[in-house]
Amino acid sequence: MLTGAAASLAAMSFGPARASSAISGVVELFTSQGCSSCPPADAALAEFAADPDILALGYHVDYWDYLGWKDTLASADNTARQRAYARTLGNRSVYTPQAIVNGRDHLNGGYKSRIRNLIADHDAAGQGPTVPVAVDMDGERLSVGVGDGTKPGGAEMLLTIVYYRDRSQVEIARGENAGRAMVYANAVLAQQTLGMWDGHAMSIDLPRGKLARHGATGCAVLLQAAINGAPGPIYGAAKLTNIEQG
Repeated sequence: MLTGAAASLAAMSFGPARASSAISGVVELFTSQGCSSCPPADAALAEFAADPDILALGYHVDYWDYLGWKDTLASADNTARQRAYARTLGNRSVYTPQAIVNGRDHLNGGYKSRIRNLIADHDAAGQGPTVPVAVDMDGERLSVGVGDGTKPGGAEMLLTIVYYRDRSQVEIARGENAGRAMVYANAVLAQQTLGMWDGHAMSIDLPRGKLARHGATGCAVLLQAAINGAPGPIYGAAKLTNIEQG
């Protein structure tokens, strides 16, 4: 149910081992189990995922499945998100491993230092996640909140929840990575648009059962501009980790 937030975002109750502190940057990695160039980027994403100040999400794409191995974590939705980003960022094609930082810049996902530098540069320029966003578990509910902020002109602002599994171990039998045992961090399983933000505080409650339905052990919330229907800059983010299935 969507309601106006009657209290400040800071009044939301957080489980200390679950809800994140302020997110300084969002790293979205588009990767594939069938891509021999991806393992270094997958390892980098795992490092970012362990950082409480960074939201790291792994979107496995399906367009390399024809190379001999069907990615067990890939989805058409993940591929569609990457192609939509390509329109926003002016890219003529998509590639793996591609990291997109705060919805603003892209680079090879294995370039850890450059990704951290981009996060710092965005933060210094006020282009990081600056709108307060929170997500918490309240009994059998997932509670999502967005605070007041300045809505950028000329763009819709979408609030999206992303369900992910924090650790996925995969034995790859064929393709470019045949014989490798890979562990993937924060693999995205599903995503859902919750509503639009108009610059005023808002809150949304969701049933906890959505996590179990997707087999998720974590979730993230993104407040993101939509540019001609495609994802743009990210203005707010939060994550909820180490969720026990109830």
